[in-house]
Amino acid sequence: MTTAKRDTYTPETLLTVAVRVFNERGYDGTSMEHLSKAAGISKSSIYHHVAGKEELLRRAVSRALDGLFGILDEEHARVGRAADRLEYVVRRMVEVLIAELPYVTLLLRVRGNTGTERWALERRRDFDHRVAELLRAAAADGDVRDDVEFRLATRLVFGMINSIVEWYRPDGRGMGEREVGDAVARLVFEGLRRAG
Repeated sequence: MTTAKRDTYTPETLLTVAVRVFNERGYDGTSMEHLSKAAGISKSSIYHHVAGKEELLRRAVSRALDGLFGILDEEHARVGRAADRLEYVVRRMVEVLIAELPYVTLLLRVRGNTGTERWALERRRDFDHRVAELLRAAAADGDVRDDVEFRLATRLVFGMINSIVEWYRPDGRGMGEREVGDAVARLVFEGLRRAG
């Protein structure tokens, strides 16, 4: 007697598959059919877990955004000199990006074509502004250079960090979150800090 394969997918495992497919095909290029084939389950099984692909997108980008915003609530991001808090935030951003690599990759690729994408872009802008305010405060304290235009410095820092999604792949040879975070912090802060 053969038994039918049971749907062993949970919302979390389904989300993992959806994020992989969204990153491979693009959100707009992904259909529910693509998701069901990648998961090896029927579309109706997917609908048992979520209302549709936009709900999967919202869950995925929320995971990335919650990780990033969580950094700002950590003690080292809230207490101390602005330059030290900024350095801590930059290191932690790298760690979160690597720990949640597929989710952050998806977040960085949303374009604003749906309500969920517009919501994600707005939250991302809010996060970016809050980190930029730390840079502005560090400059006001005299701890970072003031001869580099503030908005340009902010964009360069975010550009360096965000580019990690394009090249970083865990390889088991020891280049992990801490090593990449240390390298980014050294490059950023040795260039930004005012010589003592």
